[in-house]
Amino acid sequence: MPIIRTRDLRKVFRSVKRVPGPLGAFRTLFSRAYEEKVAVDGVTMSLEAGELVGYIGPNGAGKSTTIKMLTGILVPSSGEIEVAGIVPYEHRSQNARNIGVVFGQRSQLYWDLPLAESFELLRAIYGIPPAEYRRNLNAFIELLQMDEFLRTPVRQLSLGQRMRGDFAAAMLHDPKIIYLDEPTIGLDVVAKQAIREFIARINAERGTTVILTTHDLADVERLCRRIVLIDHGRIVFDGDIDQLKNEYGAQRTLVVTFESPVERPHLDGADLERSDGMTAHFRFNRTRERADILIRQASERYALVDVTLEEPDLESIIRRIYTEGYAQPEEAQR
Repeated sequence: MPIIRTRDLRKVFRSVKRVPGPLGAFRTLFSRAYEEKVAVDGVTMSLEAGELVGYIGPNGAGKSTTIKMLTGILVPSSGEIEVAGIVPYEHRSQNARNIGVVFGQRSQLYWDLPLAESFELLRAIYGIPPAEYRRNLNAFIELLQMDEFLRTPVRQLSLGQRMRGDFAAAMLHDPKIIYLDEPTIGLDVVAKQAIREFIARINAERGTTVILTTHDLADVERLCRRIVLIDHGRIVFDGDIDQLKNEYGAQRTLVVTFESPVERPHLDGADLERSDGMTAHFRFNRTRERADILIRQASERYALVDVTLEEPDLESIIRRIYTEGYAQPEEAQR
């Protein structure tokens, strides 16, 4: 049975339609006209326990609204939603015990208290048994290397230290599910790597179900096997990253460096993207053309110094979907 299940999930925000003009504010008081904005429009998905899923999309796509419905903060306008066997907005306290949440731009720690005292308060709020609390806290102190700043007030912590504290706080009560909203935003390379390793370990060792929403696609590519791509409130792709690359990333780039300048280089079956005389970039469809044949063709026609083959990365594929829309596999490969 899926640990998270939604069916035709929909959320519409209504606001009073304002009347323009000098007396507009007065007339609006008596107006019954409303404007509707559809934030989530028929989202259907299911996640099995222990999955690590990237839930991604452009700003305004409906990611945060979906997460707020899953956490019980918002009530859906229509559709079905179930998290760990319960309806989140009907049983908010019970749902809160099943989930942990980390927001990259908002902390659940107590600003003026030392980090250790924030953890103690959360232990009391969740009613965590002392033995379980001590076991979890010791494990997270070691995993996240928090020993040196446990007694430091939260307001004096660096961003990377605070984020490590937030991760520990979200996991202290052993939630079945954890929602991560931009968890590595603003972090340096070292801190990002530490957070990524922690996410991977809690997923692998504890079987925690993780939903990761982020604009840093390096996080998604390194952590997630499955992505759910939402745009304008609708899911446009749900599957493996490799599947998305195969369906939408059929275009590859052959980079050829010449021994001497070549004007208007040409290869049959490939399009010249750009050339500065010494280096040329050829784009081709891997479902219709073979790289080895193109390389052989280039070596027969020109004196070469180097040849490299570039695969499309996840970021370029997602950017193309945002700008062009998601096509069916046969259309994407054209």
